[in-house]
Amino acid sequence: MKQELTIENLIESAREFCQKESGVFRNELFGVTDGKAVGTFVEQLFKKFLSQRYDLTIGSSANGLYLPSLNTDIKVTSIKQPQSSCPYKDSKQKIYGLGYNLIVFVYRKEDDARKKEGKLDFLSCVFVEAKRTADYQTTTGLLNIINNNGNVDDVFAFLSDHKIPADEVTLYNMATEILNNPPLIGYLTISNALQWRLQYGRIVTLNEEVKGITTIVNYVNGNK
Repeated sequence: MKQELTIENLIESAREFCQKESGVFRNELFGVTDGKAVGTFVEQLFKKFLSQRYDLTIGSSANGLYLPSLNTDIKVTSIKQPQSSCPYKDSKQKIYGLGYNLIVFVYRKEDDARKKEGKLDFLSCVFVEAKRTADYQTTTGLLNIINNNGNVDDVFAFLSDHKIPADEVTLYNMATEILNNPPLIGYLTISNALQWRLQYGRIVTLNEEVKGITTIVNYVNGNK
């Protein structure tokens, strides 16, 4: 009987997966330049890797999280521009986080024209708990206001100036909530759009210990 998947063995499995798959040439990857196609390939490969070892429920990007039993989504992105998108659900996601964990794989892709094969090297892999998935500049800005004896009007003005997507009544109510329940510092960069645009540069190069963020593969000058 397979062991149930936990956060702890997800993290360990991701480390093993990156070590196992880095540098492996595959026909399927040759000439593929679409980041979404590469991401889907890696996601499927990792889920197969997990399924061989653990009892788990697998979802998809179409119907929600890839690992719903762990409240975790898988993100795969190129080191050239480490970013992806996710569904917009609520303006508060930028302040209090997405509401679920992320495991982020960052790769560099190379093709061998002679062999007509492509390979991926996983340069970074990070697990980010839900509480750390908010926007860095927004959360640090709000905390600066609160620590400087800011009031509800100050917070409302900040939210308005930073174009948090909501009407004035919602923003004012949000400002009151933020004063009563200050956010933790998030470590993503989240851009407003019909879907949130998530950028991961900060977590890739993070060189300090942050509670809620686990560096699985360390990024050092483009090499593991």
